Amino acid sequence: MSTYLDNLKWRYATKKFDASKKISDKDLKTLLEAIQLSPSSYGLQPYHVFVITDPKIRQQLQPVSWNQTQIVDASHLIVFASKTTIDEDFIDEYITNVSRTRNIQFTSLSGYSYFIKSKVLPATPAEQAIWAEKQNYLALGNFLSATASLRIDSCPMEGFDTEAYNEILGLKEKGLQATVIAAIGYRADDDETQHYTKVRQDEEKLFTHL
Repeated sequence: MSTYLDNLKWRYATKKFDASKKISDKDLKTLLEAIQLSPSSYGLQPYHVFVITDPKIRQQLQPVSWNQTQIVDASHLIVFASKTTIDEDFIDEYITNVSRTRNIQFTSLSGYSYFIKSKVLPATPAEQAIWAEKQNYLALGNFLSATASLRIDSCPMEGFDTEAYNEILGLKEKGLQATVIAAIGYRADDDETQHYTKVRQDEEKLFTHL
């Protein structure tokens, strides 16, 4: 646990990446598996993740990301996109996956399927979208911990034009909406923010024991 906490103390929101340093395929696979293994409500994972390395696409995204240099200088840009609508077919697809993965008859999962549908489907599209967005942040948190464990730098970012991302990446046609992004790679030697002392609330203020 001490190593885990040391890694979290080491990480920071990297403002300047070394564009010459790239994440290995092996490490990238580990990071993506961390996303895949992330928890989500009912296990539905109502999102899709885009791993962007194409320089042309990233050059398009930079102006609509407050012109932040991390967009083009980081090794990879990760875009978490949430589903805008959760329908019966999506839930059925998940139940089919459960049936196949656990070798359980699909029909024996009808009660579980009904329960999920009774909770998710009556929600308005706006409520579903908000719920789906929350699941993205669970995946993002797991992802950031994984990057720190590999001593890979990261910068989670909400500073971008959602509609512009949706258009550039063709997300609306896929029933998706950009929710949050993360630039990952290796810090530049002259990134001054790496030397800043981490500022967090005191334990006494942050936690209440009952």
